[in-house]
Amino acid sequence: MAQHDQPPRRVARTSKPNTFFGGAAILAVGILVVKLIGMFYKIPLLNIIGEQGSADFNNAYNIYSVLLTISTAGLPVAVSKLVSEADALGRRNQVRRTFRLALALFLILGVLSFLVMFFGSEQLAGLMNDSMAAPGIRALAPAVICVGCLSAFRGYAQGHGSMTPTAVSQIIEALCKLTVGLGLAYWLVGHGADASHAAAGAITGVTVGTIVALAYMLMNFLITRSQEPQLADDRPDEPATILKHLLMIAVPITISSSMVGIVTVIDTSLVQGQLQRALLENQDTWNLYGNFVDFTSLEEALSAWQAALPDGSTVSMSLLDQYAAQAEALRDQQSALTDLQSASLELHAALENISRTLYGNYSGALNIYNLPTSLMAAVTAAVIPAVSGALARRDRRGAGRITGSALRISALAACPMAVGLFVLGEPIMALIFPNLNPQLAGPLLSTLGLATLFVCMMLVCNSILQAHGFVSLPVIIMVAGGVVKIITNYNVVIQPTIGIYGAPMGNILCFALCMTLDLVVMSRVIPRRPKYIQVFAKPLAASALMGLGAWAVHGLMSKLFEATGIFMSADPVTHEVLGLSRTGNAAATLLAILVAVVIYGVLVIALRAITKDDLMLMPKGEKIARMLHL
Repeated sequence: MAQHDQPPRRVARTSKPNTFFGGAAILAVGILVVKLIGMFYKIPLLNIIGEQGSADFNNAYNIYSVLLTISTAGLPVAVSKLVSEADALGRRNQVRRTFRLALALFLILGVLSFLVMFFGSEQLAGLMNDSMAAPGIRALAPAVICVGCLSAFRGYAQGHGSMTPTAVSQIIEALCKLTVGLGLAYWLVGHGADASHAAAGAITGVTVGTIVALAYMLMNFLITRSQEPQLADDRPDEPATILKHLLMIAVPITISSSMVGIVTVIDTSLVQGQLQRALLENQDTWNLYGNFVDFTSLEEALSAWQAALPDGSTVSMSLLDQYAAQAEALRDQQSALTDLQSASLELHAALENISRTLYGNYSGALNIYNLPTSLMAAVTAAVIPAVSGALARRDRRGAGRITGSALRISALAACPMAVGLFVLGEPIMALIFPNLNPQLAGPLLSTLGLATLFVCMMLVCNSILQAHGFVSLPVIIMVAGGVVKIITNYNVVIQPTIGIYGAPMGNILCFALCMTLDLVVMSRVIPRRPKYIQVFAKPLAASALMGLGAWAVHGLMSKLFEATGIFMSADPVTHEVLGLSRTGNAAATLLAILVAVVIYGVLVIALRAITKDDLMLMPKGEKIARMLHL
């Protein structure tokens, strides 16, 4: 029997007013804990494996993210949406069959992705212009299977409005990554392993974490199922019908989500490739990085290669790739290499090492930039089942209320994070990643900060469109944004006066376009959409004043420390910001952040940027509204 043949108005339970933001808050807290654990993981990890190992780690993880997204991105959303709709109508048998079919599909896709990663690791590493990433890719391969199954269990729980199992499983993953990953990396380095194999050891912690988290989710699922009523009188849809509905929702969402990962992988390869090309073909590029990179090895390798070249040959990346490919072929044949071919390999390795170093700093900035987008995942995970459940009950007013609140709360969170990263990019990098060069990584983070607002709002808009059944539109929009990003970075990074500093520009243009198109589409297809000026005006005004306050506090504290002579760096080589020691920078940055939080909180209340409707969707929202006189 098809779903529309069932009694459409039978509702098993009444939606609680605080379900939406209550669940989002639980998931957000879990994400914050995970990110805090991640700080204790990534900072010592960088100390252990170095900048080049960090680049290998991130390149392997980018490949993993793409295949993981392809395997699981759309299906958890589809499971959550279909489970929430069936649950709202009291169709327990439909819920159970949907979950079983989804789990089987996740498992199949996970196994296929595992095979691609494990047996194609060398080819995948080559696509990233980082041949040393292959061990890390192989170490991550089993995790794809486990995370696929995890996604099924998480989608099932989220479809019931329960975010706690997801939050707990994510924390378990992070703890295993911290203990197992760091332990293996430290042990491998201590036994003489190179950076790439140490990075693979660190990444093994991710795989172990997914296995333990899956065991927890399975146990939680069995306990929860044992407490549910086993008898149900609804007739579930046929498996083929459920699979059709799952795929109709999942495939467009997967394509849309995959575009982010695919574009990231393409961009990673492109940026490092264009950096290598710029370093080889235009030595004016060296001036950008003279304070951060030792060019001695590159200089020697370039001189040796030029000396071995036939007279009249033009130095170019294509020519280097040609000779390097020939040299690799000879190496595979165990043949003796000529001087020219040996020189081409040495030059290729020198260029790759420098581009890995530069991209390692950019990766550090990306790690911080990804925090706001990760937090926004809490809202997006809560939006889809909440809106879908309301629409299944034909409660359009409730769906519109949740949609509006999701946009307002997302803007209230995204605006200050974007401004904060822009204003305090350099001191934040020095605080969190002291072994990176903040003068190189700081401006990268500041530029990425501007993109934070756009990507956060894009993610929320996508989830709103998906909850309303418009699952294909985000695909088209993401394709357009991805093309803009690739074209931008291809043309900007090669410029000798811009280089790696141009990498974040593609993010800004890509996600600004996506957000704008999403908002335009929503204005046409979503009923009862909020007024966008009301959504953005007050958060942006409050964030701008907050940013001025943070900038002023950090500057004043720096001047105070300079005048008193305390917390100043005595070593000019030390990674420092405005001459401050690490302790001084930490004190000034943390005080600036604290003042910024206070200023923003006061302004949000004073400007009444949050409404009573928003608060009523939160735990204790009615009490908070009365306290704020809303």
